[in-house]
Amino acid sequence: MTFIAELLIAVFLIISGVFGFVGSFGMIKLNDPMSRLHAPTKATTLGVGGVLLASITHSVLLEGKLSLHELLITLFLFLTAPITALFIAKWHIHRHELPSDLPDAGEDELWATHAVEQVEDVPDHSAN
Repeated sequence: MTFIAELLIAVFLIISGVFGFVGSFGMIKLNDPMSRLHAPTKATTLGVGGVLLASITHSVLLEGKLSLHELLITLFLFLTAPITALFIAKWHIHRHELPSDLPDAGEDELWATHAVEQVEDVPDHSAN
């Protein structure tokens, strides 16, 4: 039983190392921020998930205890990674795209990132 548990832990660690390497390599090789967005949010999340699975397996099968720390870390990771990706994508849209360049939003009529009403130009009288 110990050999099988150690083999399973090693497999989880190897898989997590491969995903971590692919995510890091993607950050270096991909050209623009929108392409780079997928490397840390997808591959690296799976890499950290593999380490957490290895840790859970070790604590349950070899130590005989269930540790909830890894489950909380996993929950935090899977909740924060998509939110971070959303913020990076919205930053990119605001920084590099004009509302006129975006495709038609369909029935919504406005994109959520550019749904700011246009304000008339008010002359600046502070310089007088």
